[in-house]
Amino acid sequence: MYYDHEANLISWEITQGKIDHAREFGNFIIHLSSSGKPILVEILDASNFVGQLDKIKVGDLKNIEKTIPAS
Repeated sequence: MYYDHEANLISWEITQGKIDHAREFGNFIIHLSSSGKPILVEILDASNFVGQLDKIKVGDLKNIEKTIPAS
């Protein structure tokens, strides 16, 4: 995981591979392989995102698969 202070961006390489395309979900950009496997996640406006983490409730995490499908 890498934080770029100037761009206020967190980059998280999940696995190695060739990036084919990307999908944007608000402040998240998910870079995918040609088969749809996540390769890299970027979080835009990262300082604001990190500042909001303490507001997430444990109950919210139980429903994350409803928000972000695993497949």
